[in-house]
Amino acid sequence: MTIRPSSACSKGGVGTSGPDGLQADLPAGRAPRSRHYHGTTITFTRVGCVLALVLLFAGCVSFPPAAPREFRAAWVATVANIDWPSKPGLPVERQRAEALAILERARTLKLNAIILQVRPAADALYASSLEPWSEFLTGQQGRAPEPFYDPLQFWVTEAHRRGLELHAWFNPYRARHSAAKSPPAANHISKTNPEAVKTYGAFEWMDPGEPFAARRTLEVISEVVRNYDVDGVHIDDYFYPYPIPAPPAGTPAGSIPLGSKQPPPEVDFPDEPAWQRYLAVRGKLSRADWRRQNVDYLVEDIYRAIHRIKPWVRFGVSPFGIGRPDRRPKGIAGFSQYDKLYADAELWLQKGWLDYFAPQLYWPKEKKAQDYATLLDYWVSQNTAHRHLWPGLFTSSINDTPKSWAPEEITHQIDLTRANPRADGHIHYSMIALMQDRHGISGKLAAGPY
Repeated sequence: MTIRPSSACSKGGVGTSGPDGLQADLPAGRAPRSRHYHGTTITFTRVGCVLALVLLFAGCVSFPPAAPREFRAAWVATVANIDWPSKPGLPVERQRAEALAILERARTLKLNAIILQVRPAADALYASSLEPWSEFLTGQQGRAPEPFYDPLQFWVTEAHRRGLELHAWFNPYRARHSAAKSPPAANHISKTNPEAVKTYGAFEWMDPGEPFAARRTLEVISEVVRNYDVDGVHIDDYFYPYPIPAPPAGTPAGSIPLGSKQPPPEVDFPDEPAWQRYLAVRGKLSRADWRRQNVDYLVEDIYRAIHRIKPWVRFGVSPFGIGRPDRRPKGIAGFSQYDKLYADAELWLQKGWLDYFAPQLYWPKEKKAQDYATLLDYWVSQNTAHRHLWPGLFTSSINDTPKSWAPEEITHQIDLTRANPRADGHIHYSMIALMQDRHGISGKLAAGPY
């Protein structure tokens, strides 16, 4: 008998079955019979039928919830305590209570997945053998929760208890966030491998051209996939850092001169040592193409590493929402991740180096140069490998500022997504807007699209 975890769904399913399990001997030439029970594929042999049924109905087999028809998720950001926990250093019981409140809100809204940030800056919100505990959890980098618990294990268990998937979200390159206050722990990469970390403005960043940086990220992700029953692995739009303007002499990096009408020059990412090593071995690529290749290699390697360990765990990428300048639809304009972040998102999508693609379509309907429906159609056209397409929605733009979006903007974008037969889900950024029910958005979702 083979029992294979699965979350295949009816509308372009959101998962595939995996290979783990025990196969009973079969007579030569006889194929096993398969059945699908509540998201789990069970392959029967004549010998194993009775045993399988006993296991099923005795409750010895734990099944995942029935797979959703539409992927409905929300990001839970831990960096700078955006979503969870609300403050660093909260008592463990308060952390757990906040997590349960988030999961309960997701359940009552009929979401079916949470994307939890577990590695905001070369640190961990789980028991890692490789990286220090995050200060956004305990208030000091390297300090474990007291009394001890494993937050990621807690989230996985409680999410699954409520019929929710739990995807682990990693930042592949950020080493230190500007909101960090405690000193780096002794086992932080900036201490153990300082050559792999560069200062860029108010941040520290792992250099994508340094082999150790990519190796460490692969090790970290592989550790989580092996040790936790996560349903997915997720990275977002931070590859090479977003560029900062070069300041006039004597002013801090990242500042913009007052009264300037022209965009100032940008600070180049300080990867000269890695670039020179590439040239020394007769590398032929331009510097920009070399940088893109560094990121391409990591994206492909993450995808392959995950599926070597657990083929049913899905890998998702959520890049900036506008594509390459030379391919954009007429009328679309804006920032070029291809040229500035060295992210060739179209390539990853077309090569199939991911299981789902979640472009951040973070603009309201009046932004004609970033029109939601046009951008969604563009990414659908680029999806030649037929991966899941689940756009990100900027739900947190519903707020109390003069530029706040109306809640109807989000419900309209959900309707636009559903009208496209090749886009079968969406993700809210971020959970805080749904927790605070800003301008009644949670109620409008419950009464409308959900």
